[in-house]
This record gives sequence, structure tokens and C-alpha cells, in this order.
Amino acid sequence: MNASPAAKPRTVRPKPAAAPLESAATTQVLRQFRSVFNAVKSHFQQVEKRAGIGGAQVWALSTIQAQPGIGMNGLATALDIHQTTASNLVKGLLKLELVRTEKNGPDKRAVQLFVQPKARGVLKKVPGPFSGVLPTALAALDAPTLLRLEEDLARLLAVLKTDAKAAKTPLADL
Repeated sequence: MNASPAAKPRTVRPKPAAAPLESAATTQVLRQFRSVFNAVKSHFQQVEKRAGIGGAQVWALSTIQAQPGIGMNGLATALDIHQTTASNLVKGLLKLELVRTEKNGPDKRAVQLFVQPKARGVLKKVPGPFSGVLPTALAALDAPTLLRLEEDLARLLAVLKTDAKAAKTPLADL
């Protein structure tokens, strides 16, 4: 019987440690993002706790209240979300009997949305702003700051290779 060649010992290489943060600036920006995310998350938790519905539903409800008779496409545009997402938000609001639909226009397939009296009570409980703290904060920035922020975030999104479809997901749903 032939002796088998000696098995070569297998070298086990340790996994590389996570790369350290490159600079103090990287650390500071990361902390700033954490602060933004925590502010948004905290606001939506307060909204849900007080109103009993999610932040995206509150925004949709407040939009319907402000624009009685708005259609599904108009709501999607107002919230800058996909029409399917708007439809799903409205289904939840209908189930909770916070909104009602009517088909009054020339196109009987299109619905107009209206708040029910119960919705006003829900909205009174909500700590503002209805659209969320981030859209309100961004609206408070001057145009040059917003432009710089948009350009810089576009660079970051390119590095992250994000899916453009994700931009139409309400923050409250993240």
C-alpha cells in the first residue's frame, strides 16, 4: 500500500479588522447622520404613540384634510411617494375609518379623498409637523445651503450605489 502524500497544513488567515474611520471629519459626519436619523425616528415614535397611526399615514391624512377631494395621484405627488404607496396608505386609513372616498368626477374610476370627523381628533393629538421633522428642517434652510447639501448627498449616494426607487419610500416606513 502506498503512503499518501502528507496533507499540506491549511493556513487559516485571520479576518481583516474593520477599517478604522479615516479621519475626525468622517467620525463627525457619521455622528451627524446618527443625530438626524435619531431625530426622525424619535419624532415618528412620538407620532405613533400619540396618534395610534404611523407617521406616513399622519402626513397623508393631514394632506387630505388640507386638500379635500384630492385624488390618489395628487396625494402621491404631494407626499413625493409612488402611487402604489399612496394607495396602500389610503387603504389603511379607510380601514380605520379616518377617510372616505367618493367618485364624483367625469372619470368614475378616479376617487376623491375626504377626512372623516374622527380624523380631526387623531390629527389634534399629533406633535407637529405632520410631514415630519426632516422635511420641515430642510424647508427652513436657505437655497445655497440646500444646493450644497443636494450636491454632496448625490456624491454620497453614488458611492453607496443606492437604488433610486428607495427615494420614494416614506421615512416613517424605514
